[in-house]
Amino acid sequence: MEKELTIEDLGWDAFFETERVKLGLDAFQIARVIAEHRGAYKVKNTKGEYLAKITGKRIFDAKSREDYPAVGDWVAITDAGERQAIIRSILPRKTIIKRKYGDKNKTGEKNDAQIIATNIDVAFVVESVDRDFNLNRLERYFALAIDGGISPAIILNKTDLVSEEDLSAKLFQMQNRFKDIDFILTSTLHDKGLDELKKYIARGKTYCFLGSSGVGKSTLINQLLGTDGIKTGEIGSRSGRGKHTTTAREMYFLREGPDASAGAGGIVIDNPGMREVGMADMGAGVDSFFDEITALAKDCKYADCTHVHEPGCAVVEAVEAGRLDKGRHANYISLKKETEHYAMTEFEKKEKNRQFGKFLKKAKEELRNAGHKDY
Repeated sequence: MEKELTIEDLGWDAFFETERVKLGLDAFQIARVIAEHRGAYKVKNTKGEYLAKITGKRIFDAKSREDYPAVGDWVAITDAGERQAIIRSILPRKTIIKRKYGDKNKTGEKNDAQIIATNIDVAFVVESVDRDFNLNRLERYFALAIDGGISPAIILNKTDLVSEEDLSAKLFQMQNRFKDIDFILTSTLHDKGLDELKKYIARGKTYCFLGSSGVGKSTLINQLLGTDGIKTGEIGSRSGRGKHTTTAREMYFLREGPDASAGAGGIVIDNPGMREVGMADMGAGVDSFFDEITALAKDCKYADCTHVHEPGCAVVEAVEAGRLDKGRHANYISLKKETEHYAMTEFEKKEKNRQFGKFLKKAKEELRNAGHKDY
């Protein structure tokens, strides 16, 4: 007999129930956004799946991309019949993972941050052991996750592609640099580490798979699902890398056991591969992840120390004494500069809008004083 799906199986918990009551949403059904398709959203609750759209008022009131639903969100809906629904409200997000787009769009304005997913419990950062392996990139993902209140973990995939000696060397680097981060070694070719990964994923918790194109995210999720539901690319004969096929993020529900209904296990989100990991306004995430550097900085001689060349810098002294990894220090400096640049461009945008507002006010006053017919 199949187990009946509960809302808790979809990730609902006390946080969201409290927010639902606060917002007075008792009259609406609650569902979770599991996919986005060109302005329409696939949502799921205990009654099934619906194709949903947001109201025109919400589109009109939206000030940024963050005001729209994203995969992982909980939303209040009304049933429009024939498996269609209208999204009336988005519940507050418990966690969020986002990155910045490129600096400017086609009109020259700075782009909004891109929401990768919301209400995530664990971010699995997937790297393959061959050409993709990069400790600095891992730290970028960790900072994004931690800033959004999400615990990161590493999946080191395609371990069959390297020798035992090479794998041991990479493990040593990871353990030395990331002492408090969980990691799992996997090989879908040999089914290595998949049982460990399944045990890591808990019922009702949500796990987001992040990483570059071709590292094997979709293949891993297919193995967890026990199907070939997610299309994957073939391995390139020259590069040995998988080809990127995922084009949109989508949520999947794992089975707890052979007799369980879909959704009775954990929840996983597949994501398109990222060519770069822009830091957006992630200063807090950088400081939290590099907490040992943040602690050292309190002993610097100057309050505005850049931790690069100033005399009396406790951070530089720790690097020179070998107490702080040089690569970790260099990556910290790089990420701090990137987040400060983003913050500066945000300020510049606000200043530009302020100056334009002053210009409009002055122009209207001049027209009024000149007796213009519209004034």
